[in-house]
Amino acid sequence: MSVIAGIGLYIIIWWVVIFTVLPYGVTPAPEGDIGHGSGAPARPMLWRKVVITTLLSAVVWLGIYALITFDLVSFRAR
Repeated sequence: MSVIAGIGLYIIIWWVVIFTVLPYGVTPAPEGDIGHGSGAPARPMLWRKVVITTLLSAVVWLGIYALITFDLVSFRAR
């Protein structure tokens, strides 16, 4: 796997993981909270979710990298 392909794969994995991590721990804001939408979370904790996403993405990327490097999965035409 080339460096560019590895970076591109990591970015795709990161975005998939962030959308799976975002809903966890979300509680809606109390009614009548001025300036917030009715579905806005009270405490979104985005920095924590970015860190969790980065770590999970690294683990998933390393697994995919190992599968490709050790030829357990081949994307070459035979």
